Amino acid sequence: MSTSLTRMADLRARIDELWETRDTLDVDDPEVGATVREAVALLDSGEARIAEVVPDGTTMGDVRVHQWLKHAILLLFKISKMDTIELGPFEFADKIPLKSGYEAAGVRVVPGASARWGSFLDNGVVMMPSYVNIGARVGAGSMVDTWATVGSCAQIGANVHLSGGVGIGGVLEPPQAEPVIVDDEAFIGSRCMVTEGARVGRGAMLGAGVVLNPSIPVIDAHTGLEVSRGVVPPWCLVINATRPREFDGGTFGLPCALIIKRFEEGERHDKAALNSVLREHGVSV
Repeated sequence: MSTSLTRMADLRARIDELWETRDTLDVDDPEVGATVREAVALLDSGEARIAEVVPDGTTMGDVRVHQWLKHAILLLFKISKMDTIELGPFEFADKIPLKSGYEAAGVRVVPGASARWGSFLDNGVVMMPSYVNIGARVGAGSMVDTWATVGSCAQIGANVHLSGGVGIGGVLEPPQAEPVIVDDEAFIGSRCMVTEGARVGRGAMLGAGVVLNPSIPVIDAHTGLEVSRGVVPPWCLVINATRPREFDGGTFGLPCALIIKRFEEGERHDKAALNSVLREHGVSV
């Protein structure tokens, strides 16, 4: 076993031990603090991640959640005390410091944007006035546009565009819960809400206002078949839609995500062509 893997395994064992004794933990013990912060620092630097997709022969692969790192975050909240953070004219009161070192990391952060320590922003990420929470990961070259939010532990791939007002949900508890995963080269349209462990496949595009969670059916418009719940397949264009359901009080439209176009794998998004397709259906990106 390599030195780094040995170090990781040792740190995991120490976090697991602290988690088992969390109810009687001495929050002022400097050794406890050092151990917890060492684990969260791995998330902050990108050396470790809360969750990853493991190929299993299917289109989307399986999600592996590293619960011990979620435990480390929860322990950090337990041992940390409220503090005042002053940045120029701004003042914050929180338990967790803000992330720093953007220029060295090759990350562009526009005034009004902030990310918590313990999140990871890869090289080339651009943050307009927006927010990235602890445990989240944003891949290289991705854009977090104005007023978009990346919740705790969410995993955003490389070259992803999160449009204005997008809400990517977070999850810390229960620790085994899968976070939202948006794969490489995806485009999430303005005001979309992707929550509760929903997944967006590589190269997929969500039109404006799509709501996606594990209770939302994803339907292929060409076949009428439900292809999943809360999982958008790779390389397709999805819009917000409804499907009729009968109730005692009448017929009502329940939300669904509708696949209206499929791309060839690796096909780049042509905004003009996509807008033309969306206009045909009376929606926008």
